[in-house]
Amino acid sequence: MAKSDQPTTIKKYANRRLYNTGTSTYVTLEDLASMVKDGEDFLVYDAKTGDDITRTVLAQIIFEQENKAGQNLLPTTFLRQLIRFYGDSMQMVVPKYLEASIDTLTREQEKFRKQLTNTFASGPFAPLEEHVRRNMEMFERTFSMFKPFVPQRPSSASPPHEEAVAEPPETDNIDDLRKQMRDMQDRLDRMSKEPGKE
Repeated sequence: MAKSDQPTTIKKYANRRLYNTGTSTYVTLEDLASMVKDGEDFLVYDAKTGDDITRTVLAQIIFEQENKAGQNLLPTTFLRQLIRFYGDSMQMVVPKYLEASIDTLTREQEKFRKQLTNTFASGPFAPLEEHVRRNMEMFERTFSMFKPFVPQRPSSASPPHEEAVAEPPETDNIDDLRKQMRDMQDRLDRMSKEPGKE
């Protein structure tokens, strides 16, 4: 459905139900939040009195969003300070100041996102993930070096069929290491017999 240049009219009935006149369907505050995020403008009117209650409904949407876990945008100190401005002589200045501030933030957010993308390439945690991946690979290589020594512990005179059972089929490196271990054991045996123990 193409977006209209005119704001969509939402009517709020006494039973608190919201009616989207553009789609002829009832909507929820969550639906209205999605419309805001999609850039679709709307105005909310009280169905009975015809009063514009858009500001009140938007405040309700913010309240709903703030109540979701992990969705808080408004710090408690900000809310307290905002409440203090009601009735203050500065009250007239606050809306314009907040509008200008949020407008600046909105314009800068795309630049900030691009900076993050350029800095971290595939995401802010990509360097950390790559570091963890390299560490895991190094750990696995180091750990695999010790695996061949486990079957050799009982003795060097193990029957050939026992070696075949313990031998992982996927690498030739383990065969080489075992052969070296057998050669070393043979040398040790010969050395221990040489000094006149025969």
